[in-house]
Amino acid sequence: MTPGVLALVLGAAVAHALWNLAAKTVAGRGYAFVLAYHGLSALLLAPVAIWLIASGRQSIDGSLLAAALLSALLHIGYSVSLQAGYDHAPLGVVYPSARGIGPVLTIIVAVTVLGERLSAVEIIGALTVLAGIAVVTVRPRGGVDPSGGAQPSGGVARGLAWGALIGTFIAGYTLWDDFAVNHVTTSPLLYFAVSEAVVAGLMGAGLVTLPGGRARRADLRAVVGEHRWALVTVAVLSPLAYLLVLYAMQSAPVALVAPVRETSIIIGTLLAWWLFGERNIAAKLTGAVIVVGGIGLIALG
Repeated sequence: MTPGVLALVLGAAVAHALWNLAAKTVAGRGYAFVLAYHGLSALLLAPVAIWLIASGRQSIDGSLLAAALLSALLHIGYSVSLQAGYDHAPLGVVYPSARGIGPVLTIIVAVTVLGERLSAVEIIGALTVLAGIAVVTVRPRGGVDPSGGAQPSGGVARGLAWGALIGTFIAGYTLWDDFAVNHVTTSPLLYFAVSEAVVAGLMGAGLVTLPGGRARRADLRAVVGEHRWALVTVAVLSPLAYLLVLYAMQSAPVALVAPVRETSIIIGTLLAWWLFGERNIAAKLTGAVIVVGGIGLIALG
């Protein structure tokens, strides 16, 4: 991995940790918040996408639309489960477990489905990631919830379950988007802009077609009125983080990009301790370092 590509991935890691911090501040309105920030991201990206098409630099065809649709579905699953996970478990459990499990699942799929072979170093790295996740999720009895109250019993188990679900979506969209930007389109920007527009359209339709639409519409109004800072922060930093990753995946193997971007685990863990008062920081930092060490071995392998 060249220094330029490494800089892209590390920049994405910082942006990713920061937007997850902002997302954590919005509780109980997961669907509405996800719709709001994807919708705002789509609006921000639309002028650039229109310029790319109008100038003749890029074009939209059926293959790009199909690829963007599948990507949108995977990203909706990821975003909604992420917000739900943050509503039901500590950031310091959900975030590192999801970001650690994602690369491991990516490797498993690459081996069992795509026929890639792992070196001994990569296998050790994958096991190290799992060990680090276990360390990160340890908390003392009577730990506190990020909202300030007592953390419910089973919070860690729930955090791990949500982390596993979120990590599955991460692996899914990482593998698919890597294929798309290398075999379907040469423009990650246009591809992502179309995907965001599809996400916003599908979730917007869900406000009308899914049960509980009236409550979600009320949540949407509340999100726009009460959580503007978080909404704008996520709408800007989330696409920025992923666009950097998409461009990196055009220049480096996904098996390297996916692990290196998880250096965001350390940033997220520190911010969870500093801003949300999550305890047992020594164990969390130790586990985060182990996870990063594991993904470093994966990258080196």
